[in-house]
Parts: sequence; structure tokens; C-alpha cells
Amino acid sequence: MVKVPTICQQEQRPDSPSIPTLMDAFVLVVGGDAFIATFLKRISDLTALQVEALSQMDEVMPMLENRLPHVVIVQARFEGSLELCCQIKQQTQVSGIYCILVEDRPQITRERTLWDRQGEMALSCEALEKGADAYLQIAPVRRKSAALALKEMQLQNRLLVAQIQAGLRKVQNYRQLMRTNDLLSTMALADPLTELNNRRALEWELPRQVQNARTRLRPLSLVILDVDFFKSINDNYGHLVGDRVLQLLSARLRYNLRFQDTLFRYGGEEFVVILSNTDVQEAPMVAHRLRRLIGDQPFSINPTTALNITISLGSSTLNDADDPKGVSLLQRADENLLQAKSDGRNRVVSE
Repeated sequence: MVKVPTICQQEQRPDSPSIPTLMDAFVLVVGGDAFIATFLKRISDLTALQVEALSQMDEVMPMLENRLPHVVIVQARFEGSLELCCQIKQQTQVSGIYCILVEDRPQITRERTLWDRQGEMALSCEALEKGADAYLQIAPVRRKSAALALKEMQLQNRLLVAQIQAGLRKVQNYRQLMRTNDLLSTMALADPLTELNNRRALEWELPRQVQNARTRLRPLSLVILDVDFFKSINDNYGHLVGDRVLQLLSARLRYNLRFQDTLFRYGGEEFVVILSNTDVQEAPMVAHRLRRLIGDQPFSINPTTALNITISLGSSTLNDADDPKGVSLLQRADENLLQAKSDGRNRVVSE
């Protein structure tokens, strides 16, 4: 099956749509040693999060690629913090992580001036513009009144927990959407009868293989095959037997192709095989092997019915004049297939 590009790694079970609880959530804290020590204690006092910490910025991205956290909490004044948020959002694989930028400088007790408020707003704007999902002021509060300081600390803690919960909801929705997209993409590119890649998958994969072959200066060939006299099978045995023939033929082809080959059901009783790293001499050899593979052994439909099936095949090999989508490559293979059928079927015509 053609592998559809995956946008995000999944660590939740596909059948589990529930939002992870705080206890289930994995949070990564990034910052200086003092910030980590203080913040880890603060989080552990609030709830039983699964928390890890890193104080080396160059270790963060490799860690994210190996283990995907739900939330990343970054010290705002830690060197490279804004760049980290930006980098996370630019990389598809980890872009669903919720980034919280935390300003931990102690707050002053005097009444804030207009300049103070504008400065805080500017910092918040820059953080959100660079990729942070939230910007929080979570720092020691210096007040003369212990009661006021305690009250403000409680509000900070409540805000921190609420922000993590909001992040978990967004991350869960994002990952659920990615799972749905992956499922829909797989369904759209799969043939339901044979479970092979379908024609749409071929139209997506062939240009990619053409580009890859030309970039790496490697040969690329293609085989298109057709079941001989398939209409007579449907007419004589019924469409259910015809469907079973296609399923058995698909399985025999799939399990006997080389690792580098990609099989597609092109439509009806026609199939296409992309032969990567295969030149003009090798392609006919593969086609002849497939012809013998299908024709030499009858297909057992049921305990009382076994059918002898043959196929006709045409092959072609990529050349400099072929278009980047591979249309001309496929067309030449199809013309050779028509020639094979015209010449009597159960044969290979190649370039």
C-alpha cells in the first residue's frame, strides 16, 4: 500500500477519543536549571503530571521527534525560547504540540505604568507571533500583604492548570483530526475489493517515483497487465466468482513481487506495477515471471471449482522524453499491453 504522508505521530489509541487527563498528559519543561527546579516543584504540587525537563536547547527537537509530548512549557527568557516555538510550529510532525511560554521574572508591587503595560503586551504579541500558543506571567509575587500574595499565587496556579487543560483539549482535537485524515486518505487510495492501491494512488505515486528516479539517476520501469478473457469468467460463473478471481490474483501478485515493486489495481481486471530501480532489460524479465506465476497454477475458487487464468502484459521504461507525471510512460506500457492481446494474449510485449 502506498504510504500516505503522515502529519503527526499518534500516541493515543485510535479508538480512544477522550481528552487525556492531567495525570495522563506528558509535559516537557524547557529552561534554565533554576527555572526547572522551581517550576517542576510548582507543577508537582498542583497535579500528578508526567513531566520531563531539558536545560539544553539543542536536545529539545531530537527529544520531541522520539517522544511526542502534549504540552511544552518554555521559560520565556531562556536563550532560543522564541526560536524553539517557531521551529515546533514549522515542522509538521510536531506542530500539534501546545507551546506555553512562561515569564518567570518577579513581579513588582507598585502600580504599573502605561509603559509597563505596553511592554508586557509587546512581549505577549511577539510570543504568539513566533508560534507560542499561550504567554503566561507565572512568577513570585512580592507584596507586603501575605494574604494578597497567597491569593495571587493561587490565581497563578489556577491559570497554569487551566492553560494546560486548554492545551490538552486542543492537542487531542488536533490528533483526532489527524487520525481521521489518515483514515480517509487510506480509504481514498485503497481498492476495497482487492485491498491494493487504487488508480488514484497510482496517480499520486507515479509522479513521485519519476521525480525520484531522475533525481537519483536510477532507472524506472512500469508493467501493466490484464486478465485474459475475464468477461467470459463473469458470464460463465457469475460476478462473485469473477471478484474472487481478482482477489486471488491480487494476493498472488502481491506476495510474489520484489520489495521495490508497487502494485496497483488500475481498474476492472487491469493492474499496474511500478518497478523502481529497474532498467529496460530487467522489466521484461519481471513481466515474464509474473505471467508464469499466474498461468502455471490454477486458481482454486472453492472446493469444486479451479480456474486456469492467464494474463497479458506490456512494459515500458522511463526515458528523457517522458513527462514528469509519467503519463507517457504509462501510455507506452498500455500500448504494449494492447499489442500483447492482439498477438494472441498470455504473452509479454516490452520496449
